[in-house]
Amino acid sequence: MPRNTAIPASDFARNFAKYQDEAISKKVINVTNHGRVVGAYLSAAEFEHYELLKRREREVLIVGELDDDTIASIEAAEYGVEPR
Repeated sequence: MPRNTAIPASDFARNFAKYQDEAISKKVINVTNHGRVVGAYLSAAEFEHYELLKRREREVLIVGELDDDTIASIEAAEYGVEPR
């Protein structure tokens, strides 16, 4: 996976439109202040992925309450392969 682009906050603020377009291809632009990451600008696709991960993070599954489709999905899952 390519490393995220790191941009000083002052440059990011002055050239926002440039980095907004760049985020589409690079996915994430790290914004730094004095060499330290203080935030990041995400592409829409990366933000959607982030939201999905946040939803999954809070999801609680009780094994005894899983439906047959969920159990089948777990049994068919492959390590390192994104679910469809």
